[in-house]
Amino acid sequence: MTHARAEREALSDLLDRLGPDAPTLCEGWTTADLAAHLVIREHRPDAAGGIAIKPLAGYTASVQNKLKSAKPFPALVDDVRQGPPRWSPYGLVPGLDAAVNTLEFLVHHEDVRRAQPGWEPRELPADLTEIIWKRVSSGARLTLRRSPVGVVLRHTDGRKAGGKKAEPHVVVTGDPMELLLFTFGRQEHARVSYEGDPVSVERLRATKLGM
Repeated sequence: MTHARAEREALSDLLDRLGPDAPTLCEGWTTADLAAHLVIREHRPDAAGGIAIKPLAGYTASVQNKLKSAKPFPALVDDVRQGPPRWSPYGLVPGLDAAVNTLEFLVHHEDVRRAQPGWEPRELPADLTEIIWKRVSSGARLTLRRSPVGVVLRHTDGRKAGGKKAEPHVVVTGDPMELLLFTFGRQEHARVSYEGDPVSVERLRATKLGM
């Protein structure tokens, strides 16, 4: 089983346990909203564009709300669990699911986990942790492009990745999963540490990061 499939299964199990009205870290979204988002992303290419393209976001939100209202939550979760249809690019292009969905489902799994009381970071497989670090490192310039200060990401093993070159700068240290959440805009729920002047740190923490 790929890591993408394992995270999909784990998230689906968690959604089933929590039901449709539990909170998530996605602002304004319940677990039902998140499930509908994931179904649209893989099953409704006509509406998925608004996930990344702002002028189309209104249509995507409308379709998401209609889907959430029209389909029972267990059926939505089952669609998430089953994954994309065979005709989709994820089914037709070998390796695309792992390349695209590993981080997607990791982050959304944590969006649900960390919105619930008593959460703690998970211990992830070593190979998955290394995949996360490589993706975080290679994508840092994109995910941190809106930062008002320079950013250097530092793995807890000492490795570093440049995020944005500017002065003053902040060094953000954490395990790869925590750095992933940080760079994807979940700063308040990522267990990272900061080195830099307090004003720069607060400006970075308050900025909307991510894709």
